[in-house]
Amino acid sequence: MNKGEFENYLKAGKIASKVKKETKNFIKKDLSLIKIAEFIEEKIKKEDGNLAFPVNLSLNEIAAHYTPSLNDETKASGLLKIDFGVEIEGFIADLAFSLDLTEEKKYQKMINLNEEILKKTIASLDYESKVCDIGEKISEFLNEKEFKIIKNLTGHSLSKYQIHSDPPIPNTKNNCKIPLKEKAIAIEPFLTKGVGEVIEGKESEIFMLIDENKKPRDIEARKLLDFIKKEYKTKPFCKRWLEKKGFKKIYLSFLVREKIIYNFPILIEKSKSPVSQAEETLIFFDGRKILTTNKDFDFHT
Repeated sequence: MNKGEFENYLKAGKIASKVKKETKNFIKKDLSLIKIAEFIEEKIKKEDGNLAFPVNLSLNEIAAHYTPSLNDETKASGLLKIDFGVEIEGFIADLAFSLDLTEEKKYQKMINLNEEILKKTIASLDYESKVCDIGEKISEFLNEKEFKIIKNLTGHSLSKYQIHSDPPIPNTKNNCKIPLKEKAIAIEPFLTKGVGEVIEGKESEIFMLIDENKKPRDIEARKLLDFIKKEYKTKPFCKRWLEKKGFKKIYLSFLVREKIIYNFPILIEKSKSPVSQAEETLIFFDGRKILTTNKDFDFHT
C-alpha cells in the first residue's frame, strides 16, 4: 500500500461515514426499500464517491445479498441490515449497520451486542495483529449465550476494485497467522438467536463479472458485457442499474448461463431466525491501525 492508495481509502471511508449518518436519519418504518437504496446511492454520488456494490437491504432472517428491484414494493420493517460501500479510484470503504424497526424494539439487545463486539474487537487490534486475532476476540466478546455468531459468514480483505479479496476474515476462532499489516480489511460479525449458519435462498438482483475473456455469441449480450467491463470492472452490480441504462434483462441471463457473470444468491439464516450485522473498514498502514468508516470510535493507533 502506498500513500496515494492510503489517501483514497481514507476518502472513501469519510464519505461512507457521512452517508451512514444521513441514512440513519432518513430510514423510517414502512419506507420502501427501493427508496432507501436510491437515497444511499445518490448520496454517495453527491459526495463524489463511486458505488462499490449495490446497497444491500436485508430484512429479518435474510443475512445478505438482498437489493431491491426497480419495481420492488418491499417495505422496511422488523430487523433491517443496511450494507453499502464507497469506492475511490478502486479503493473501497465497506460498512454495515442494523436497525430495529419494531415498536417494542425486540431486536435492540442483539444490535447493541453486535456493535459492542465489533467495537471491542477493533480496539483490541494493532499493527502487529494477525487474521486469527479477530475471530479469537469476536468469540471472546460474545458473552451472551442466547446469541450465536453466523459461522459461515466472514469479513474480508479489500484490494483495488475487489470487495472480497484474500485473505478472508473469519468471525470465529481459526489458525490463520497472516499479518494484517499493510492491508485493508472489513470486519463484519453477524449475530442471531438461531443455529448460526446461513443457507442459499433464491437468486438475488446482484451480479459480478467472473470471466472477462469469454465472448458471448449474442451480439446484444456482447454489448452488455462491454458495458459491464467498462462501468463496473470486477465490482458487483445490480439488475436495476442496467435497466436504467436501457439494457434488457434477457441479455444478462445469457451472460449468467455462459458463466461469464455470477448471480449472487440471497443468504438466509438456516432456522429462519432474524440476523443482525455490524461492519467497519480498517487499514493497517505505516505502523498504524486506522478505522476509516467510523470517526466516533476514534481508534488511531
